[in-house]
Amino acid sequence: MKKICISLCLILIIVLSAIIFNKSAEKTEYLRIHIRANSNDPIDQNIKYQIKDLVVLYLTPIIESATDKTDAMEKIEREKSAVNGLIDRYLYENHFSYRSKIDLRKEKFPTRVYNDLTLPEGVYDAVIIELGNAEGDNWWCVVFPPLCFTEGEVKYRSVIAEFFNRLKQGG
Repeated sequence: MKKICISLCLILIIVLSAIIFNKSAEKTEYLRIHIRANSNDPIDQNIKYQIKDLVVLYLTPIIESATDKTDAMEKIEREKSAVNGLIDRYLYENHFSYRSKIDLRKEKFPTRVYNDLTLPEGVYDAVIIELGNAEGDNWWCVVFPPLCFTEGEVKYRSVIAEFFNRLKQGG
């Protein structure tokens, strides 16, 4: 009987270790995104969502070709300046006095559920976009694999389409 208890305990330890190891390995495969609003003022909260749509629209074709998280991070690193310029231009054209800052770094996230996937609380590699003082409520999701960068998830506003049309026309 003692041998059975010891065997069961060892099996339980092995199974729990595998689960814990597997969860931490899974965490390293996700690249998250975090957009912090300037403040909780309704105008700042609204522009945060407009910026989110702008960033998703810009990064989607870039991320689609990424083969893994490292590749996605390298692609975004190369695009940081362009994304920052795009956001700042949009803020300026919409008469906001503050600007943005974009960075790739590790960030702590709470547990989040995305459709059928639950990402546990922990530290993840992330694209961090701060608008102005970055003191308001924020939006976050997953860049790679592109869980939030799918057409069904984003509702594009006509103002975004107009902005891109102006960019294409050189205005």
